[in-house]
Amino acid sequence: MSRRSRRSGAVTYVLVATLSLALGALGAIAWTRGPARGPGPVRLDLVTTHGEWVKIKRGAETIRAYVAYPERKTRAPAMIVIHEIFGLTKWEPTVADRLAKAGYVAILPDLLSSKHGMTPADEDSARALVGDLEPERVTADLDAAYRYVNALPAVQRDHIGVIGFCWGGGQSFRYATDNPNLRAAVVCYGPPPDTADMHRIAAPVLGVYGENDERINASLAMVAGAMKSDGKTFNYEQYPGTGHGFLKPGRQGSDGPQVERAWTRIMQFLTARLGK
Repeated sequence: MSRRSRRSGAVTYVLVATLSLALGALGAIAWTRGPARGPGPVRLDLVTTHGEWVKIKRGAETIRAYVAYPERKTRAPAMIVIHEIFGLTKWEPTVADRLAKAGYVAILPDLLSSKHGMTPADEDSARALVGDLEPERVTADLDAAYRYVNALPAVQRDHIGVIGFCWGGGQSFRYATDNPNLRAAVVCYGPPPDTADMHRIAAPVLGVYGENDERINASLAMVAGAMKSDGKTFNYEQYPGTGHGFLKPGRQGSDGPQVERAWTRIMQFLTARLGK
């Protein structure tokens, strides 16, 4: 081999090694070993300034929660994120990060944690435990999350909303009947609360539903009528070609354009009700 060939090969090796180190560093930033369900990669939004797991005390019990902060120089409105019936999985922190990227402090409580320690890895076990949660416990844990995030120095006090998905969507709607201080509630394909309780809702409610989800959608006309009768604000939309849970990867319609369309609508609603 000539001296020139050896020199060219050495330069190529250095360039490849440098590129590998750079990519490795980027990967370390973009992925972390997430405690949501044991070890494993969790995609965190690179724009999020800081995401951390915290413990919130409620009497003798402890609530485990993920808090995501935005990059901004002023205090931010805040959002409470409520997980699906499968408990707090690795997907929900990415929702909190998305909200943080949009300018909100987002808090995501594991609503199984005060009673069971944390969400188990097995989805069937998690579903059974979530189904066993008492509504009063869920409300108390959400109240604790509300107080915690409302007291953070980075949060614009009393500018707090809630968003939930599937089971969490139903809890978001129900929590709006229990907390008159909420400024916005987003219900993503969740069942409604008892119509007798809707008169207690103070916050405007936005509903996001999959077109192919009649199990949930069959009651929408009744819900809209009851909310209107009580003088409440309830606007909703069904997204074509989507099924239940479509905002989460792997569900019907989750790989189509309706996901971003729904998120655009959600962000418009939050901006109008909470500011930005």
